[in-house]
Amino acid sequence: MSQLPRAARAAAVRITFVSLGAFTLAFGSALGPLASPAFAQAAAPAAPVTPSPPPPKAPPEPPIPTPAQVQASTAEARRLSEGFVAVAERASPSVVQIDVTARDEKADLLSHFLGHAGRDEPIARGMGSGVVFTADGAILTNNHVVEEALTINVRLRDGRYLPAKLVGRDPATDLAVVKIEATGLTPAKFADSDAARVGEWVVAIGSPFGLGYTVTAGVLSAKGRGGLGMNAIEDYLQTDASINPGNSGGPLCNLQGDVLGVNTMIVGRGQGIGFAVPSNLAQRVAGQLLKTGHVSRAWLGVSVQDLSPEIAAALKLTPGSGALVNNVAADGPAFKANLRAGDVIAVVAGHPLKEAHDLIRETIAREVGQSIALEIIRGGQHYGASVTLSERPEAAVEATPAQQAAVPQKGMGLIVRDLSPDQAVQMGLPAKPLPVLTQVAPGSTADRSGLRIGDVIIEANGTPDPNSAQVAEFAKGGSLLLRVKRADSYFYAALKK
Repeated sequence: MSQLPRAARAAAVRITFVSLGAFTLAFGSALGPLASPAFAQAAAPAAPVTPSPPPPKAPPEPPIPTPAQVQASTAEARRLSEGFVAVAERASPSVVQIDVTARDEKADLLSHFLGHAGRDEPIARGMGSGVVFTADGAILTNNHVVEEALTINVRLRDGRYLPAKLVGRDPATDLAVVKIEATGLTPAKFADSDAARVGEWVVAIGSPFGLGYTVTAGVLSAKGRGGLGMNAIEDYLQTDASINPGNSGGPLCNLQGDVLGVNTMIVGRGQGIGFAVPSNLAQRVAGQLLKTGHVSRAWLGVSVQDLSPEIAAALKLTPGSGALVNNVAADGPAFKANLRAGDVIAVVAGHPLKEAHDLIRETIAREVGQSIALEIIRGGQHYGASVTLSERPEAAVEATPAQQAAVPQKGMGLIVRDLSPDQAVQMGLPAKPLPVLTQVAPGSTADRSGLRIGDVIIEANGTPDPNSAQVAEFAKGGSLLLRVKRADSYFYAALKK
């Protein structure tokens, strides 16, 4: 048994003796002459003793559930479980795993976002998720999954593994569309994210760390999350369903199995904080990317901020009365409608605003060229204004490596020479005249396959220990499958004219 610290033991002793003294003074006369007459005459009268309150009653033990109650609870849990199973079965055929490759200088970036990269390989490899949204093979995913990709391949639920083409991407929302040539696909059904309720059950499906078709469940924690500083357009759904690297681009579904959002990112310093692009926004972006390859967004031409209590008090307004305009773009829609800095936009198309983010959400939900009615507070007075939205000015989206055409070459874009037997031995190879790469043309098929100057070809089209003449002869056929040694690592590379 552990002992009390010395101070605690001393206190316990003092308490014990005080209690004993009170007992002696209160009950000594009844028990007999415990003190001399002199002591009795000098002693003060005993203080009345207050009886200790009775100890609190222990809470009653909870009743033991009856067999009927246990059976009812089990049945309810089974119904909830069957609900999650139904979501997984309905949504999974529309979910895909996306495998990408990039030049190895991008390995750190891919590893950060996607959680997988091969340090000793000529190319970095990453993966994400996606959701099929048309029967002819259009797939919605995240921009950060494909933006550095040299190659994109898609693994379907039925096991098919197909190359994909990048159709378009939208860095502002971190969304992209890729397309495969396939039949027998099951397009996902999208839910109305505006109608989703905070607290409802949601299910995330994807390939975290390459673990395909992983299903996790949680609740919709919040809506309309912005101000995270990750993307230009932020209007996220927040969830505590487990999302990890590799889930990016996969669906967040409701209990009907409909896509409520596209899983995009997590907060690294927390747990259970994930974000998804809402389905209504994702569908608008995906539709434009599929149709034109880029996104055209409505623009009001103002920058705004929240009404803090201090600013609201200075303007004699209530906090949450709207979005405070702090700048108006010259010749923009708001400028032409005579809005100016210091105005408070209180209502957009009949919808009251409480914060600046509400204005962004209301604007991007509309089409370029659409006119909207505003209610403005200026100098304590309310005014009406009509604004015709124009296209949001955005920088052109650069072509990704996968979209860049290969530089025309007469051959494969590589030049080799034979090592001397001594050089081969020094490199830990057989004493044979093996071909080593001395030049790799930028943008060539050799470059795009990840080959570098100094790589040694140890096998070509199934022939071990070839020489340069044999490699050149094989290349005339239009394709090469090379086994290559680089430093202490080995890999295969496929080249095709």
